[in-house]
Amino acid sequence: MDSKKHTVTTIAQLVGTSDNDEKAGTYKQKNTSVSSGSDGRNSNKAYILKKLLGNNMLVPGSGLGRNIQDDYRRIKRPLVSNACGRNKAMVEHGNIILVTSSIPGEGKTYSSVNIALSIAQEVDKTVLLIDCDVAKHGVSRMLGIEKRRGLVDVLENDNVDIGDVLLQTDISNFRVVSAGKQHEYVAELLASDRMSELVAELASRYADRIIIFDGPPLLPTPQTQILAGLVGQVVFVIEAGKTARSLVEEALQLVPEEQATGILLNKNQGLAARSGYYYGYYGEEESSASKTKR
Repeated sequence: MDSKKHTVTTIAQLVGTSDNDEKAGTYKQKNTSVSSGSDGRNSNKAYILKKLLGNNMLVPGSGLGRNIQDDYRRIKRPLVSNACGRNKAMVEHGNIILVTSSIPGEGKTYSSVNIALSIAQEVDKTVLLIDCDVAKHGVSRMLGIEKRRGLVDVLENDNVDIGDVLLQTDISNFRVVSAGKQHEYVAELLASDRMSELVAELASRYADRIIIFDGPPLLPTPQTQILAGLVGQVVFVIEAGKTARSLVEEALQLVPEEQATGILLNKNQGLAARSGYYYGYYGEEESSASKTKR
């Protein structure tokens, strides 16, 4: 690792509460989806809530315990502060948040959706969750909306507006945009002027909302590094006891040094498995389980 250091903040440690993967930071994919009919927005509302319940996400009636709910309350607090609280002036585009990880399988999509749902519980905050993982369609498949028009359709067609692909839900203050169709040149689309313009539009047009991008893992794909340079905040998910420190260090080096970045330690079962906030520098001398990046 080179001598460059980033100021890093661990926003929380998410404790797995059972052997059930859905409660411990991942979810089991159900093979159902909504067809690509013309009446997209309203017909999906109840369906999306049903899918969230089926995947045991952070909605009323799910099986998630109080500890997990409280963990996500702690996770969202610094993000909300950077987006529209006392730190807003310090973070450009702070209301746009990318959730990513080093490698697949660390609970990134589970975390993206639950962070969005937790923020949506705020009395005065609206959340827009956008599936930017075009290769895997993680959020889209979880919610059964992978056949809907979405982000890719907006990026490749100037006549398609983000509002045209925005899906309402039966959850107050929670909206979602699918990844859209598969595309051969995803990295180029995300690096395009159109994507930069879209982020600027989202930051200003939806200034009263918090927008969460569920991005691909950093190491396997180049497009996540592009996204990290566009957003205001990055949440970096690490699965405790699985991800090698060297991979975490390599992935964090791909995030711009000036970026406000928080580490979420997922499925932590050890003695240090307490949600908390820590501040400092990410470097060789420090534990990867106790720092994040700014």
